Amino acid sequence: MKNTIKVQRAIKNITQAKLAEIIGVSRQTINAMELGKYVPSTLLALKMASYFEVAVKTLFILEENEEIKQK
Repeated sequence: MKNTIKVQRAIKNITQAKLAEIIGVSRQTINAMELGKYVPSTLLALKMASYFEVAVKTLFILEENEEIKQK
């Protein structure tokens, strides 16, 4: 799963540590998400999207091999 967390942080001009504090996780969790090594829970994804005032699908993007196939 790709994400735009780093871009959204740049827009708001906040650090990983500040974002982590705001949403209640560690800075390491934010770093792992940005690197694609950690997939957040639905609640965490919703909190982040709410903070950045974007849709969850703007913040987290399914890669082609992860997308649901339509019949």
